[in-house]
Amino acid sequence: MKKFILGLIVIFTGIHTALSQDVKQEIVDLSKTKWEWMANKDVTNLGNLFDDESKFVHMSGSWKKDRELEIIESGSIWYKNAIIHDTDVEIHGDTAIIWSRITLVAHVRGNDVTTEFTVTEIFQKKSDQWKLLNLTFSSVRDTHVIEH
Repeated sequence: MKKFILGLIVIFTGIHTALSQDVKQEIVDLSKTKWEWMANKDVTNLGNLFDDESKFVHMSGSWKKDRELEIIESGSIWYKNAIIHDTDVEIHGDTAIIWSRITLVAHVRGNDVTTEFTVTEIFQKKSDQWKLLNLTFSSVRDTHVIEH
């Protein structure tokens, strides 16, 4: 009986680990797609992804969803390309946190700039759909490493 119970524990642990890896990959893919939508100024898809109460923390300030979408649509910040070097994802119930080390090529105030960032994104599963609650840019050196 003990072997049977131990066997069940091993099976369920394996299933949980596989499901957790699937969710982590889903978040990595969603984050990557978000960068593509930002580069394409796709405010429709971004508007659906961003939670109504989402917050965005940039080097020059912090604001909510409507302002971020306005900035993207107007091109006052054009996220031209996010080169993703490394990511790490943690899942906590219906909340996912992803840290991505990126090189961001953006057009800001009339100039193209390239900046190294670690970006922290917090997603929450709401009605079977992931919603972005927070996106925070942290300026880092290009040698910055995300510990796994």
